[in-house]
Formats: sequence, C-alpha cells, structure tokens
Amino acid sequence: MMINKRLIGTVAESKKYIAGNVILQWCSLAANIAMMFSISRLLAGVYLKTADTAVLTATVIAVAAALIIRFVCTTLASRMAYFSSKAVKKTLRELIYQKLLRLGVSYKEQVQTSEVVQVAVEGVDQLETYFGAYLPQFFYAMAAPLTLFIVLCFINVPSAVALFLCVPMIPIAIAAVQTWAKKLLSKYWGQYTALGDTFLENLQGLTTLKIYQADAFKNDEMNKEAEKFRKITMKVLTMQLNSITIMDLVAYGGAALGIILAVTQYAHGQVSLFGCLLIILLSADFFIPMRQLGSFFHIAMNGMAASDKIFRLLDLKEDPDKEAQIPEDCSIICSDLRFSYEQDREIIHGAELSFPKGSFTAIVGESGCGKSTIAGILTGRNKNYKGSVTIGGLELSDIQEKSLMENVTYIGHNSYLFKGTVRENLHMGNPNTSDTQLWEVLRKVNLEKFLKSEQGLDTPLLEKAANLSGGQCQRLALARALLHDSPIYIFDEATSNIDVESENEIMAQIHSISKTKTVILISHRLANVVQADNIYVLDNGNIAEHGTHKELLEKHGYYERLWNAQQSLENYGKGGGNL
Repeated sequence: MMINKRLIGTVAESKKYIAGNVILQWCSLAANIAMMFSISRLLAGVYLKTADTAVLTATVIAVAAALIIRFVCTTLASRMAYFSSKAVKKTLRELIYQKLLRLGVSYKEQVQTSEVVQVAVEGVDQLETYFGAYLPQFFYAMAAPLTLFIVLCFINVPSAVALFLCVPMIPIAIAAVQTWAKKLLSKYWGQYTALGDTFLENLQGLTTLKIYQADAFKNDEMNKEAEKFRKITMKVLTMQLNSITIMDLVAYGGAALGIILAVTQYAHGQVSLFGCLLIILLSADFFIPMRQLGSFFHIAMNGMAASDKIFRLLDLKEDPDKEAQIPEDCSIICSDLRFSYEQDREIIHGAELSFPKGSFTAIVGESGCGKSTIAGILTGRNKNYKGSVTIGGLELSDIQEKSLMENVTYIGHNSYLFKGTVRENLHMGNPNTSDTQLWEVLRKVNLEKFLKSEQGLDTPLLEKAANLSGGQCQRLALARALLHDSPIYIFDEATSNIDVESENEIMAQIHSISKTKTVILISHRLANVVQADNIYVLDNGNIAEHGTHKELLEKHGYYERLWNAQQSLENYGKGGGNL
C-alpha cells in the first residue's frame, strides 16, 4: 500500500512525527468511543425511562471532556503533520542540492536543469501530503478498526465481525487501481516535465520570438503540449473519481450492513438497546479512517511518482572520490584529445595542445570549430573526453573538482551575476577581501567611477544584472574573477557582444593578468590575440596550425585568410575600404 521504505528511511526525522500523529488520532478515537458510550447509555435510559439527573450530568461531562480531548488531539496532530512535511522538504531539497554539488559543473550532461527545478520544488511539495497525511492515516486506518472491533466484541460479536470484515474491501479497491494509477501518473509526470521544459524555453526566448515573429508558431506548439497534458490530467481525474466512488460505496454499504445486523440482533434479543445504539453510532467509525486514507491515496500517488524521479536524480552516477590536487607547476598538456557530445559525431579530432605555466595562449577559429568545447573540457564541464589532458603532470580526470575550481577561473561571454548587491557578487570571488580591495579591483576594470555615482558596493543588481549594460556586466564579472586569484584563467569569448571601449578595457586587464598567470584566451576577434605567446587555429575540430601571430602570417595559411578577412571587414566599417 505504497510504503516506500527507502523514502521513509531517507527522511528518518519524520518517523517520530508520524508516530505522534497516529497516537494523537488514536486518543481522539478513544475519546469519541467514550462519548458515544455515554450518549448511547443516555438514549437507552431515556427510551426505557430509567435515566435520571445523575446520568444526564455524567453524559454532559463526558461529552464535554471528549470534545475537548478531540480538539486538542486534532490540533496537535495537525502540528505533527506540519513538522513531518517540514522535515521531508528540508531533507530532500538538501539531498538534491548536495547531489548537484557532487555532480559538479558537469551535471547538465546527466540531467536537465528544468527537470531538477521541477523535482526539487513541485516534486518535493507532492511528498508533503504523503508524509504529513497519507502515512499517519495509513497506520491509523489499521489501528482504528482493530480498536473498534475489540470494543464492540464485548457488545455483540456478529455485528463486530461483520463490520471488521467489510473494512478490507476499501484497500482491496485501492490496490485494484494502484497498478493502473502508477503507470498513468508516470506518464502524467513525464508530460508535465515536457510541458514545463517547453514553457521555460519559450519564456526565456520570448524576445527573440517576438523579433522574428515566431511567437505564434511556438504558441501553437505549446498549445499542442498543453492539450496532451490536459488529456492525461483528465484521465488521472477520471481514475480518481471512479476509485473514490467505489470506496464510498464500500464504506457506506459496510456501515449500513453493520446497522442492519445490529437492529436484527436487537430484534432477536441478542443485544441490548444500549448495545444496538452504540453499534449504530460507531459503525461509521470503522470505515471513516480507511475512507480518508483513500482520499489521500491519489495525492500520495503523485508524491510516489515524484519520488521515483527524485531517487533517479539522487542515484545518478558520480565520479569516484579523487585525491589528486593541482601542483604548483600547472602547465596544461592535451594529447590526442577527442570529444563527442553525441555518439558518432566527434567534435574534437585528436588535438595536440600545450599551455605552459605563465604563458598567454590563444585559441581561434570560425564559429562551431570546437573552441568552447576545449574550454569546457579544461574546466571539467565536459568530462567524457578521450585522449589525455594533464595539469602539472596529473590527468584531469584524477584531479579533485575542488582543486580544479580553486586553480582554474573561467570567464565566459555570459558570466552569471546574481541578484543582490555588487559587494555580494564580488565576495563570491573571495569572501575575505576588504572594501578597499574591492574598490581597487573595480578601479582596474573601470567601474569605480560609475559605482560611486550609484550606491557604491551596495548598488543593487537585478536578476542577471539586468540593470547594467553588457559591458558593465562583463567588467564586473572580470573583477570577480580577478579576486579569485587563481593560477589559470580561461577567457571564452569574454569580449563578445560588448562595446569597443569595454572590450579594450577588458583586453588590457587580460594582458595584465598574462604577465603573472597562465592565460587561455578564446576569441573570435583575431586583433585580440596578436600579443599571444602561441595561437592555436582550429578548423572543424582539428588543429590547422599554431604559432605566434607573426609566424602564422608568414605561413600564408588558414590563419592569414581569417586575419585578412577580418581586417577587410573592420576597415570597411571604418570607411577605409570596400569589400
């Protein structure tokens, strides 16, 4: 009956709250039995004209006490459900986050970000009902009929047995639909994930869709996805309605059977009027707990389907623990380097590259030639490479991710800036820096004057720093990278899509860094790599040629053609020539 031992064991803290919830519900039931006992005695006494003031007073006191006890127990049970739900949310979200940290920067190779968000947010929310309501109700639904059976056996055995035997009909009905429901809910969650993924993609690219007037096409596409989700949702609701109808039929039919037997037993003199009334008043209590369990069942099924996805995420293969740390000599050598995003479609073809310590090396080539792929390999984001990549003589795959992150700083063209303040974003680079040091690095990237005209280091940043220009964002990202102070810096198109002034300022800082650090510069603009110690020219994943700017021009090869083409375009833009 949907008791996932692994799930319960994962959130062990919730066990005490579940147990407390069950005990409180049982105490409420005991109070209700006592109340019905008093009411039945009073009604029988009134009918038989044997009741007196003492019986009435005792009944009133018993009912009042029972109601107070039930109120207190119900309130405390709700608190227990809250604490149980709180524990499951906290525990599972921490586990998911820790799992992503262990997977590291390459987690996207195994799971989509949209799926992680849906599982961590709505998937965990679905388990709130499972732990807070379903599990306590499950154990209480077992205890309640047994308690009532024992009590009513002292009144009338046949009626007690009949009521007790009807109770299992509800879980049998639940079990009958469970297999079908599980498959259906699995499809439901799959379709839900697909719809969420489509919606997120369209939302992020809404501006682009408007520019190209493709929003209508995407809207139709999303409507089709939504229609599929609507149909599967209606199937789920139909299944729930049908099973609820069956459970109601069993519950009310069982209660009616108990009442009929009690009346029959009374008519034949097998039970007293008091006993008959007590059986009638308590017959519904046999089925209410199990019926309530059935109501929670469908929501809990959603939670179970979500838990499958959660454990699928938590069970993703992790790299074994690594002990190697990057040595002081952090020279990088790539031998016969190969990489594929998809099987049978190789991106990098046996590349041979060398990045000596303290050197300034550039990687250039046309778009799609594999430049950023190499950057992804060197930063650990693209792990499934073939060949050899060593840093300080150690294979990259053997190096601790923590050591790699401490020694390699990556700055891309869209470096992420978080919502908060400038100070908070800069402290990510080095949390131990003083305000004086922060202002010094901001001066280097030419942001000091601008920020002092705002709110200084407390200048607020919107999500993705939407309130800054593209150039300011890149310069702030560079400032954060400078504070990280690692021996290796990788700049992947760090000056693309920004104004010329910002590009020149960033390149000046890159050249300054290259005097003391190992710098790898990936750039589409060849004018930025003229001063590089060595330039690798990529052509469709192959190293076409390499050397200094001067050496490559003297070869009159691929690099020279790229250089002349760019120079012609730039001179044309300045009015210095014609295409």
